Amino acid sequence: MAYTVLARRYRSQTFDDVVGQDALAQTLKNAIQTGRVAHAYLFTGTRGVGKTTMARILAKALNCLKADGPTTQPCLKCDSCVSINTGDDIDVIEIDGASNTGVDNIRQLRQNAIYRPARARFKIYIIDEVHMLSTGAFNALLKILEEPPEHVKFIFATTEPNKVLPTIQSRCQRFDFHSIRPTDIARQLEFILKQEKITYENDLIIHLSRLANGSMRDALSLMDQLISTGSEPLTVALLRELVGQSGREDLCGLLGHIGSRQASTVLQSIDVLLRNGQNPSQIVDSLIDMMRDLIVLKSTSADSDLLILTDHEKQQMSKLAEAFDVAALIYGITALERLRWTIRNSESARALLEATLLRLTLSEHFIGIDQLLTRQASGKTQPINPVKKKSIESSPQAFSANKTGEALFEDDRPAPIHVNVDPTLDSIQSEWPAILEAVKQTSPANVGFLSAGKPSSFADGSLTLMFPATAEFARKMCQARAEVLAEILARVTGIDIQLYFETGHVPEASVTRTKGARTSHRQNQEVLDDPVVRTLLVGLNASVTQIEAIGQDS
Repeated sequence: MAYTVLARRYRSQTFDDVVGQDALAQTLKNAIQTGRVAHAYLFTGTRGVGKTTMARILAKALNCLKADGPTTQPCLKCDSCVSINTGDDIDVIEIDGASNTGVDNIRQLRQNAIYRPARARFKIYIIDEVHMLSTGAFNALLKILEEPPEHVKFIFATTEPNKVLPTIQSRCQRFDFHSIRPTDIARQLEFILKQEKITYENDLIIHLSRLANGSMRDALSLMDQLISTGSEPLTVALLRELVGQSGREDLCGLLGHIGSRQASTVLQSIDVLLRNGQNPSQIVDSLIDMMRDLIVLKSTSADSDLLILTDHEKQQMSKLAEAFDVAALIYGITALERLRWTIRNSESARALLEATLLRLTLSEHFIGIDQLLTRQASGKTQPINPVKKKSIESSPQAFSANKTGEALFEDDRPAPIHVNVDPTLDSIQSEWPAILEAVKQTSPANVGFLSAGKPSSFADGSLTLMFPATAEFARKMCQARAEVLAEILARVTGIDIQLYFETGHVPEASVTRTKGARTSHRQNQEVLDDPVVRTLLVGLNASVTQIEAIGQDS
């Protein structure tokens, strides 16, 4: 006798057997009990979650010959129930939407639908992958779908409901099948293995549930492959060998080297994974999944239901999580996702993978824009020697920076110029040009936006800068960096300052712009050659449209 795969042999037969779709099953049972069965249903959801199975169960419930009417407990033994299970019932017609897409197919369906069922109560049409029908075929369905004969029921199943015309969806009751929870998949797998009397490692169930990705059929297909190897007990190592998945130990080691910033060891780990048969895309996918688990672990706990891990993996991941913070992991996932799309069509996939992982490993060596501008303005050309970061949290932080973006390179920052200022508004206003010049020496990236505002009030350490309406962008930029600017001004003036920014009228005497002032070609070239200007243009992907001279009123 021919072998029947597990996905078919253990297919749910009644509403109570359905795995992971309890709410939908209960709703259909209630509809049958109350006599409110609709004439058309649309079942949507990803592959392997039970759409076609539920359609067959509903057909058996409506047409069971041993019951006096529709029942929630079909007998499973009458001719109708048995034929529906095998897909051979003359009154339950299963149609593949992918191969019956034309208007002629639907026209034939309409012509046959007017005839009463041969032996059952209803003639039921189950159309799988209904989204594959053409627009003409959908339009041909509209009339009979809206007013079908009393003996006709339609059940549509699709993985892409967005492709089903709204006019069709409005005539159906829609049921959305969600992905099956790993715990439900694990429970069903354990039941089947016990029924089959097959021995297995306990951790295997967790790995199978994780690989199934919410699909019961995928889980059963994988288990069928494992059983076909003829090895017992079924082991995690056998599963990894079968699906070509890298060992989690190797991946954990790679992530650990990234977190501890060991560049040479990272390259060696990548080489080991590649020599073991992994390709760059598989490595990227595995790293993204593991980083996601680390985010969940750091945001919740190792016992969270969001984690599908064995006890050993939970201990391993908890230890690994100490080398990362959540922001770093989010950045890492984003970088790897971009890499995944890039390497698909690249002939240099390995080099791209190594470059990206080295970037994550050495990210604390990267310099912020403020420091870069400072170094260029001061003409420094020596290599950057990063020093130990200020500790922001008690745990080690991988590829992160503080809020100013400057703490990584305090040894390279020029000593601030101190301006003698009294804690009064008049003193600050009179020394404002000198303060801006000092800020320029300390942080040239900020002085351009700050110089657009003028001190308008000062009380109890709170300094308000007034910006003209034409400098709204500069005010917003200063507002976004208020804490950084306040810290810089405090270093320059020696006054503990809180900054506030407003838009309003700036007195003419305090406006430094001279309208209409033209600059010579030589002056324009000097501005364009300024390293600070070049860096800002490159960083903002901008170009210069006009250069005006700005002078100070005496």
